Amino acid sequence: MKKMNPKVLGIGALAGLTAALLVYGATAQPLMFILFGALSALPILIVGLGWGNIAVVTAVVTAGIVGAIGYSLPFGLFTVLLALIPAWLSHLANLARPASELGGPDHLIAWYPLSDIMLHLCGLAAAVIVIAGAVMGYGSDLISQVVDLYVTVMNDQQPTLPLDPVAVAKTKSLMLYAVPVVWGIVWVLMLLAAYYIATRIVAASSRNLRPREDIPSALRMNRNAIFVFLAAIVALFFGGIPALIGAAAVGAFGAGFLVSGFAALHYRTRGKDWRAPVLVLCYLTSLMLTLPLFIILILGLADTRKAIALTPNKNTDHSKQPDTKI
Repeated sequence: MKKMNPKVLGIGALAGLTAALLVYGATAQPLMFILFGALSALPILIVGLGWGNIAVVTAVVTAGIVGAIGYSLPFGLFTVLLALIPAWLSHLANLARPASELGGPDHLIAWYPLSDIMLHLCGLAAAVIVIAGAVMGYGSDLISQVVDLYVTVMNDQQPTLPLDPVAVAKTKSLMLYAVPVVWGIVWVLMLLAAYYIATRIVAASSRNLRPREDIPSALRMNRNAIFVFLAAIVALFFGGIPALIGAAAVGAFGAGFLVSGFAALHYRTRGKDWRAPVLVLCYLTSLMLTLPLFIILILGLADTRKAIALTPNKNTDHSKQPDTKI
């Protein structure tokens, strides 16, 4: 582990302050919660990937203290909860072990697989959605109030077109489980984007501990994620709280498989003359139709594997060695 020094502590504290301010922005603007919440992960990821565990622990503690003193103790605890997610992801990304322990060459270091990082990312995203929903009091009553407000507004604007009560009831039931699914999808995409941006920023500054990976070949989901995804789908049929938890997990892990499916598509079309038009067509149709997304999801489910990044462990800068071992 790196030695403590004022510079590392100062960088960590600055990242924690930035994260706390972004979390405050997320709570102040509920409609921007997911965006600001994901942005709050960026400074934590940068210090964790570039300066190691001491800096990231400093950032998490600072974020909690700033939130507790500047706003309230519950807000400080919530800030710590959000900061722990990117802190844990950066910790996993910095894990490494000799490749010889995995049956590889003696002169190489094996880094924690990106597929396992994705498994943790999706699980943590689903957990945040569940916890945030519990704090907000999310449930059928809240959704009913929102839909009733929308119906009232529509009736005021167009009184000649009354809405069918049966259709309104079905809308309430659909939205109750659709909202956690959408939250899970967006949260995973935002966190993954923050991780990707953080790795590029750290690599550009030559502070990266983990080597830069080829995303199309390395970004896959862990095989165990399939069982979590299937269990979440089954939970939807039980109704109540289990269904809400399952909906959050379906959205989070479904997003993970979608991203890995697109990565696999990029990898399999490399070197093909028709690659560019096919990729553009896939992205455009995925924005408008459900079937292409389902096909990409199946591709992600079918291609689950671990791609382990390897780097030399000789003639390296000892100040940039991984913090811990797998």
